[in-house]
Amino acid sequence: MNQTALVEQIHAIKRKSWKTQLDELYSCFASKDSVLVTIDPDPDSIGSALAVKRLLWHKVASTSIGIIRPIRRLNNLAMVKLLRLPLFPLSTLDTRKLDKVVLVDSQPSHNDLFNRFHYTVVIDHHPQNETLKANFCDVRPEYGSTSTMMTQYVMAAKIKPSRALATALLYGIKTDTRNFERHTLIEDIEAFRYLFEYADHNILRKIEISDLSLSDTKFFHKAFERKHVVKDRIFVYLDQVPSSDILVEVAEFMLKIHDISWSIVSGIHQDNLIIVVRNHGHRKDAGRLVRRSFGSLGCAGGHQAMARAEIPLNRLSEVIGSLSSTSIERFVQRSLSPFRKY
Repeated sequence: MNQTALVEQIHAIKRKSWKTQLDELYSCFASKDSVLVTIDPDPDSIGSALAVKRLLWHKVASTSIGIIRPIRRLNNLAMVKLLRLPLFPLSTLDTRKLDKVVLVDSQPSHNDLFNRFHYTVVIDHHPQNETLKANFCDVRPEYGSTSTMMTQYVMAAKIKPSRALATALLYGIKTDTRNFERHTLIEDIEAFRYLFEYADHNILRKIEISDLSLSDTKFFHKAFERKHVVKDRIFVYLDQVPSSDILVEVAEFMLKIHDISWSIVSGIHQDNLIIVVRNHGHRKDAGRLVRRSFGSLGCAGGHQAMARAEIPLNRLSEVIGSLSSTSIERFVQRSLSPFRKY
C-alpha cells in the first residue's frame, strides 16, 4: 500500500464514529462462530485481547485467546496470575475448529506465526506497512496504545468493564505510552481516566513493581562488564538468554544513564538473534531505523522510541559467516552505528 492510500484509509477510519466502527466489527461475526484472538503477549496486546473477548461475549459461541510465545516477563506473569486471565499457548488450541480469527496490537508481517492465519479482524496502533487482507481493519498509528482503541470500543458498546478488564487495559495504556511520557493523544488520557475508577490499583501496583528475579541480576552484571559506548549509544551483547524479556529490562535500565540517548541490547534466544532498541524518542525513529537495518533479514519494527528485530541464526550466518560473540557484537554495532549513513 502506497503512502497516499494509507493516509486516506486512516482518515476514512477516523471520520467514522466508534459506534459505527463497533457495528461494522460485530457484522463480521455470527452467533455460531468459534473465535480465536492471537497475540504476541505484552500488556497492551493482553488488555486488547481481553476487550475483544468481552465485546464478543454472547455474540459468538466461544472466544479463545492464543499467545504465540510463553510469557516470561515477570510483570506480565504477575498480571496473568493476579487477574486470572484466560490465556492459552497457541500450540495447545485446535485451530482446525475455528471459524474466525482476530489479531490485535500487531499485524501479520510482525511474526511468521501470525502468517498462518487468514484474519477476519485486525486492530492495531503500529504503523501499517502492508496491505491487510482482513474483513475489518482498524489501524491507528497516531494512538499511543491499542488498549486505548479497545477502550473506545468498550465504551461504544456501553459495557461497564470488569475489574480485571479495566486493570489490564489501564496497564496496557500505561506501558505503551510509558506513563504518557512518549507518543500520546488526548484519547489515551481520556481512556485512562475512564478506566481509572474501575481498575484494581492494589493489583496494578503489584504488577508494576514485579520487574526482576534474583537470577536476572547476573545479566545486569554481564551487561556492565560488556557495554560498549559509541557517541550517545550504548551497545550490550548478552550471548544466550533464557528470555527476550531480559533484553528489554537491560535496555530500559541502560537508557537511565546520563549522556546515553540510545540503548541497544541484543542476545540469542531460540535460534534467533534478538535486538532490542530504546531511545528517548526525541530524535531519530527507532522503529524506522531497525526496519532499515534488519528488515531484509527477519522481523523488524517498532515505534519512535521502542523497536525490536528478530533474525534467524541461519539467515544471520549467511550474512556474517561466523556466529561467534565477537562477530555478532560487531554486526549489531556496525548496523546501528551513529556514524552510518542511511
